[in-house]
Amino acid sequence: MEFHVWEPVYERILADFGFDRDGDERARDRLAAMSEPFDLETLPDFAGTTVAVAGAGPSLADEADAAAAADYVVAASGAATTLRDAGVAVDLAVTDLDGAPERLAAASHEGLTVAVHAHGDNVDALERWVPEFAADRLLPTTQAEPAGPVRNFGGFTDGDRAAFLADALGAGTLTFVGWSFDDPAVSELKAKKLRWAERLLYWLETRRGERFAVLDGRRENLTLPTPDGR
Repeated sequence: MEFHVWEPVYERILADFGFDRDGDERARDRLAAMSEPFDLETLPDFAGTTVAVAGAGPSLADEADAAAAADYVVAASGAATTLRDAGVAVDLAVTDLDGAPERLAAASHEGLTVAVHAHGDNVDALERWVPEFAADRLLPTTQAEPAGPVRNFGGFTDGDRAAFLADALGAGTLTFVGWSFDDPAVSELKAKKLRWAERLLYWLETRRGERFAVLDGRRENLTLPTPDGR
């Protein structure tokens, strides 16, 4: 996704949460200083394939077979370790380092590509964990304007960033496993982030001309996150 398309949505997210753009940019720059350019050609060819986007919801363990049935799997943070523990191959993990970073770092040395995300309040985690990842398996990302080796594929939470990344890599069909937008166990802040994840997936399916089953029964209560509603 071109940043000029993402930026108006990003600005809305910043305003809604009261987040600091400068903080995101400082985190991005720190990640850039610790990272090498990542060659996307080293990733599997997603073109025309079915890609399962795995969230870390409570249903994930029961949906592991559905993930395994896809051609490829892109998993959010802790979902990657859950699926790997269940014997499901994960092709790409997406994390802001708030879930099992030590296991994802270890998996990177086994060949797992991990998209590590920088934002305003995870600089300490970046400092602690980025050096632990295999340099050639770390794909650095930001929600701010991309700079240096740090890319922006769109998305806000680990889960919807995974979907945007799969889209950017040319996935033919996206399926969703382990997603729960109404998990009563999460904090108020996390619930608000999940509401944004819904809206962003709604935007993504609209852009793709696809209907994601995970949004069935929810679309009528969703609005597109773009200022012009497109």
